Order: sequence, then C-alpha cells, then structure tokens
Amino acid sequence: MIMPVKKQLILPENQTMFLQCHASSLLKIGKNSFLCVFMAGDGEAKPNMSIWMTKCVNGVWGKPVPVKSVYPLPHWNPVLHMDGEHLILYYLVGQTIASWYTRVTISKDLGETWTSSREAVPDDHTPRITSRNKLITLSNGMWLGPCSIEGETHWDCYVDRSSDKGVHWEKSRIPFTHAPPTTLRNQTVWPGLKEGALSLDDPAAFFQWDGVIQPTLWESQPGMVHAFMRSTRGYVYRSDSSDYGCTWSDAYPTSLPNNNSGIDLVKLEDNHLVLAYNPIQGNWGMRTPLTLAYSKDNGESFTHLTDLETDPGEYSYPCIIAQGNNIYVTYTNNRKNIVFFEMSLP
Repeated sequence: MIMPVKKQLILPENQTMFLQCHASSLLKIGKNSFLCVFMAGDGEAKPNMSIWMTKCVNGVWGKPVPVKSVYPLPHWNPVLHMDGEHLILYYLVGQTIASWYTRVTISKDLGETWTSSREAVPDDHTPRITSRNKLITLSNGMWLGPCSIEGETHWDCYVDRSSDKGVHWEKSRIPFTHAPPTTLRNQTVWPGLKEGALSLDDPAAFFQWDGVIQPTLWESQPGMVHAFMRSTRGYVYRSDSSDYGCTWSDAYPTSLPNNNSGIDLVKLEDNHLVLAYNPIQGNWGMRTPLTLAYSKDNGESFTHLTDLETDPGEYSYPCIIAQGNNIYVTYTNNRKNIVFFEMSLP
C-alpha cells in the first residue's frame, strides 16, 4: 500500500517575486531538511532569469533567495550534488539554448554561502556534466553526469565521467541515429508552445528538432549503467553500458510514452526503480498528467504507482530522490510555483 505523506507548494501560493519558475533540483541535507534550487525570472532566455534556492526544515519551506544571477545573462536548469560536506551546484548560462554552457559553484555551509562560479570544464563553452538531471556515484566511486546538447536541428546525449570527484571530466557519447522528426497525427500539442513559455518566438521551430536529451541514469550492478532519455519520437529512449559508462549502446525506444518533456528516475535500496514522467505520447505533447511508475525488472516494464497531478495545466520537469523507502519529488506547477511531494513505499 502506498502512503502519501506530504504535498505542498514550496513558494507562497500567489508569489510575485518572479513571473515564471521552472526546472527544480532537490537534495536531502539532513533528517528533516531539504534544499531545492530552480530557475526563475520573467521567462526562459529572459535577461533576469536567475538561479534561486529555498530550504525546508521540519516541513517548512523558507523564503527563496537568488543564488546566482549575472544580468543580462539568462541562467538555466540548476542541479545539486553532494560530496561529503561540499554542496555543488551546476547550472547552465547562455543567451539561447544552442549557446549555453555549464558553470559550477560550491558551498561548504549547506547553501548559506557560495564560491565564485567558474566554468565547469575549463575552456569548454558547451553543456557539460549535466543539462538537467542529477549526477550519480557508481559502485567504483566514479561520478557520472547526464548531459545533452541541443543544436539547431539535432539533439544528442552523452555522459560525463569523473574519477577524481569532479576535478576532471571525460565525455562518452550515447549513439543515436537521426532522421527527420515526426509528429503524431491528431495529437494535442502542449499550449506552452503557443503561449511563449519557451524561448523561441516561432513554435513551428520546435518541430524541426530531432533526437534525445536530458538523460537520467542508474547503475543496476557494478559497471552496468543505464540511461533513460527524453525524445522527440513519442517514447522514452534507453541506452546501456557494461563498462561503467565508458561506452554506450545505440539509443533505442522503450514502450514508455514520452511527450518530449523532462523525466527523472531513482533507484531504491532494493534495486527497484521509480520513474517520474508525463505518460503522454507525442512530440511536444501535453504536460499533464504527471505520474510515478515502479519497475522491479531494471526498467523493462513499469507499474503505475500514483498520479502527482491530473488537472489541465503544465506539471513537468520532475526531480526525484529517495532515502530508504521514502520518495521525494519536486516539479513545476504551471511555471508559477514548485511542488514538493513525499511518499513512502511499504
């Protein structure tokens, strides 16, 4: 039996601090404490789009504060990672999606103060380490970062590997065969394309893109690593590695529907998986409902757990983490707020 514990907005319900917020990343930092970061401002690619953070202690979310902001440079898709006492924040900057690259900053006091930001990979002005989802630490101690690049027509995924806790990184490409993008007939397109929620003036340009982005990673057994990816093809795509992420199989479609919106997955202590996603098929399909699903066979099949949201609107970009049998999720609520959801499994 699934026992929902908590569901709450992490920002004031009618907040006026910014017009939009999106792309949260969640980290548990103590027994009853969490950190959540997200991007917020007037909208994607707007010059005041910055990285914000809020902390939860004993069920109460504090006042959100800007962490990184360099006007007029838009900031995107922050991701938290913990290494011992060091809290690491990766995020993207760039005037456009095609020009963004990754920067990094470190906190030694759980987000109270941060070092000056620097290029995540020196002299590399491309997305590196992560483009949206959390890093994982493998059984051999290696860090894996799930990353992707979004060009003018092609999207591609790769994995960054570090054997020295983020000092140096080596990129491993996930092979994908490109073809002209397809749009499913009679599909209902997400209204955000027409309402300007994203960063292009012409919604038709979105349908020129083809490929996979924003992988989410897990290790099923030592050296065996897997990636699920968002795609333009109407399904979640997958790739597998048998050498700790050094080389990857050609990306292939799963049976899981995907609306070309962000997904995230976490492996539990019993090696079962929980996936957060919109179970909608299509290229730029609707971003509702938002659902959790459960796999006992390493991602070969999934069983519905619960719907986080079913109302009309945008419920997207989930970030899912776990501790024991407790699952924690944050996600975008109509770009006006971020929801925190907590549940327990038996």
